Amino acid sequence: MPLPVISVAQMREWEKASWARGRTAPDVIDNVGHAIARRLEQLARPGERILFLAGKGHNGDDVRAARKHLGPERGALLLDVADPAQGLEKFLEAVGGGGFSWIADGLFGIGLDRPLDAQWRKLIEAVNGANVPILAVDVPSGLNAETGGVEGAAITADVTLTVGAPKHGLLRAAQFVGRLEVLSGVGLVPCPFEGELNWTVGNDFAHLPPRRPVEGNKGTFGHLAIYAGSFGYHGAAVLAGQGALRARPGLVTVFPQESVYVPVAAQCQSVMVQAWQSGKALPKSCSAILFGPGLAAPELSGTVKEEMRTHWHKTPLPVVADASALDWLQPGPTPSGVIRVMTPHPGEAGRMLGRSAASVQADRVLALRELSKQWGDCFVVLKGHQTLVGRATGKVFVNSSGNPYLAQGGSGDLLGGYLAGLLAQPDWQNDPLTTIRYAVWQHGAVADRLSEAQANWTVEDLSRHL
Repeated sequence: MPLPVISVAQMREWEKASWARGRTAPDVIDNVGHAIARRLEQLARPGERILFLAGKGHNGDDVRAARKHLGPERGALLLDVADPAQGLEKFLEAVGGGGFSWIADGLFGIGLDRPLDAQWRKLIEAVNGANVPILAVDVPSGLNAETGGVEGAAITADVTLTVGAPKHGLLRAAQFVGRLEVLSGVGLVPCPFEGELNWTVGNDFAHLPPRRPVEGNKGTFGHLAIYAGSFGYHGAAVLAGQGALRARPGLVTVFPQESVYVPVAAQCQSVMVQAWQSGKALPKSCSAILFGPGLAAPELSGTVKEEMRTHWHKTPLPVVADASALDWLQPGPTPSGVIRVMTPHPGEAGRMLGRSAASVQADRVLALRELSKQWGDCFVVLKGHQTLVGRATGKVFVNSSGNPYLAQGGSGDLLGGYLAGLLAQPDWQNDPLTTIRYAVWQHGAVADRLSEAQANWTVEDLSRHL
C-alpha cells in the first residue's frame, strides 16, 4: 500500500496508537537501529569506518541502536553529543584522523521547531564541511520536518532514512534531504492516516505484471503507434521504440518524419517503421498512441501538429503526449472515459501554464492539478526529482525511485515509450493510474540498480535493463 505523506503531529499520534496496542518504544528503536545498520552496510564497503553522532532524543537512541547492530569489523565510532561545543571538539578530533566513509546523523529529530543557537550551528557546519557522505536518521538535523525550513543550519544529507512515512517538510527540502528512503515495518501499527499526497513503494506493484494467457498471440497484447523523430532528433524515436518494446506489447510501429526515416529504420528491428504521411489512418489494430519524442525540428509542418491535437481531443484510444508535442496541445475536454496522459518536465509544465519553471517547482501538486483540469482531466506525470503522478482530483503519488543520473537526454523518450507500451495492452488499461505509476517507478528503479553497479551508465544501458 502507498504510504501517506504525514505531518509531525500525525506521526506522534501514530506512535501513541502503537503504544496503546502494546508496541513499545524500545522495540521500535531497536528495529529502526537494525534497519539503519543494514543500510549502512550496503552503502559502506567492508572495512570502511562509520561515525555515529547521537543527540539526546530518540534520534540519538536510533543511532545508538544502529551502532550496536553493526559488526565489530566495522570499527565504528559513536559520539554522544549533549553539549555542542564539546561535541564539536570531539568531532573535529575524530574526523581529523580520517578513515570514515559515512557519518550517521542522529543529533535532532522531527520535534525540532526552533532556531538552533550558534554552537549547534557551528557543529552542523563542521559536519557538512567534513567531506564525508552523511546518512540522516528520520530528518537531517536542523531541518524542520513540518515546513522544510532550516532552523539556523541543517545537515546536508546524501541519504535520509525516515521512520514510518515521509513527513511534509522532507519533500520540500531536497537539497538537505538527499535521497529519501522510508523505514517501514519497524514495529508500528499500520498507518492510521490517509492523505492527498502518497509515497510510492515497490511493494505497491507486487501483483504486476499481469499474467499472460498461454494461448495469447501478438494480436492479444496490443499495437502501439509512436509518432516521433524529426531532422536532428531521430534518436528520440529509436529510444521511444526501444522503451515500448520493453513493455512487451504485441506490435510497435514508429512513424518518424520522412527526413529521418532511414536512420530510424536502420536502428530498429522488431519495431516496424513507416514514414509519416499527412492524413494516413492509424493501423487498424492500433490500441494506443504516443506522440512527441523528437518532434522538435523547426521545419515541422503544422499538419503534423494538427493531427496530433485531433488524436488528443477525439481518438477513443489511450494517448500519451510527451516532449515537444506538449506545446501543441490546446486546453479543453477529451472524450469521456478515455485514457489521456501528459508527461511534462517543470519547464514544459511552466510553458503550458504560462508561468516559470520555478513557479511550478514551488508547488508541484498545484501545477499538476491545474494541468489536468485544463487539459480534460488527463493523468499528469510531472517529471523531476520525486516525479508526481495524478490528475485534477484524487490522490497524487510521489515516486520514490530514480536518481540524478536520469538527467540525460533520451531518458524521457525511453519512459514515454515504456509507459505507452504498457497502456497499449488491454490488461494494463483496466487501472491506468497504477500502470502509469508502475512505469515511472520501474524506470527509476532500473536507474538505481545501474548506479549501484557502475558510475557511468547511459540511457542505452537503461534501455537494455528496463
